Amino acid sequence: MTRIVGITDQAREQLEAAFHWWRENRSESQAVKWYNLFLDAIESIKNNPEKYPLSPENKSFPFEIRELRFGVGRHKTHRAVFTIRPDMVLVIAVRHMAQQAICPEDV
Repeated sequence: MTRIVGITDQAREQLEAAFHWWRENRSESQAVKWYNLFLDAIESIKNNPEKYPLSPENKSFPFEIRELRFGVGRHKTHRAVFTIRPDMVLVIAVRHMAQQAICPEDV
């Protein structure tokens, strides 16, 4: 089955905010590298979304949520939280690993 990857407006805003943080606190080139690699990783979810672990918040949601943990290098700094639909993988949140867990009211 061929799925597409969708990103909610909220998740896209969170991704953009993280990019701006990287740009302001690291460098423009590191921010661009991080952003592009994270987008590539998000896009790759569609190939086998079931292989990713359930998100720690999964039991709080009325639908299944999973997460992709991402970082440049060995240290994972962010995660893309997503749900699997028949024709789509939908990213509902992009969070730093240190941020609080999400709840249904957040999405």
